[in-house]
Amino acid sequence: MLTRDQELWGMALWVDKHHGDAGGEFIASKIDQLYQAGEQDGARLWQNVARRYEQLVERRTYS
Repeated sequence: MLTRDQELWGMALWVDKHHGDAGGEFIASKIDQLYQAGEQDGARLWQNVARRYEQLVERRTYS
């Protein structure tokens, strides 16, 4: 069974694989849609994904 952290990293990797450099925009749009729909928990989930996605981008940039 995956931990919550592993799930979040998996989501960040999925975004990177499917959206590449536009991943940040995809995540921001997702967060905005969820907040507008009143889904604060979902928006917070994607904020956590965003933090991990940013780390992936930083690692790629400095590698």
